[in-house]
Amino acid sequence: MAAELDNLGVTSLAAGRVAVALKLARALDQLDDGDAPTSQAVVADKLDAIMTRLRALAPVKGEGDSVDDITRQREKRRAEARSRATGSD
Repeated sequence: MAAELDNLGVTSLAAGRVAVALKLARALDQLDDGDAPTSQAVVADKLDAIMTRLRALAPVKGEGDSVDDITRQREKRRAEARSRATGSD
């Protein structure tokens, strides 16, 4: 859980929510097998809800997505076409 939160980069944006998410994750881990399944379900549901909000707050990572890949490929093709058009290889 902590690794995912670090990867999302939301700690500085929503420190309180991050703290609650970590607390909920610990609480879920500490529930005994004998506890009512509804207790586990409620904690898991709350954790899922807060993680959904935190993922929505996460800054978009501009490096390495498919749009960047397409842009790089297009630029490469354009450079090759310019090279061919000017006769320099």
